[in-house]
Amino acid sequence: MAIKKPAIKKTELAVRPSWDEYFMELVETTGHRATCNRGRSGCVVVKEKRILTTGYVGSPMGAKHCDEVGHEMHKVTHDDKTETMHCIRTIHAEQNALIQASRVGVSLQGATLYCTMTPCYTCAKLIINAGIIRVVAKQDYQSSLQTKRIFKETKVKLEIQEKIITKY
Repeated sequence: MAIKKPAIKKTELAVRPSWDEYFMELVETTGHRATCNRGRSGCVVVKEKRILTTGYVGSPMGAKHCDEVGHEMHKVTHDDKTETMHCIRTIHAEQNALIQASRVGVSLQGATLYCTMTPCYTCAKLIINAGIIRVVAKQDYQSSLQTKRIFKETKVKLEIQEKIITKY
């Protein structure tokens, strides 16, 4: 006599996020540690689906945070002659991720960098020299033309997930 197996009920299976979605969720979580309320950005650097390093917007180690003493504002004039005010007390999330890798001796050659918005031009140049080959940004940044140009020139692949431009 054959034993009848119980019918398996079809239940809704949880949809697993793609790797890009997963790492971007970690970017958002990392950004919660930021110490400047003007830009709670995060960054995660990954290679072969393994997290190598993370970074968030923050003051140099041992220095007071914007959230404690206020912002150190600086006027920036853009190529189109518009002016914006930026807090220069903090280090960008991308810069902190690169610095953390160097502190622990981790090579970022061939890695993918996930970040809140298209990196600024200075961060872009650091990303290129660190050997990162792909950048995934959640949103675009208002002053990203130079970044896009140099990434294209150096063959760093830039992917922007949302058609939202972050302005400061």
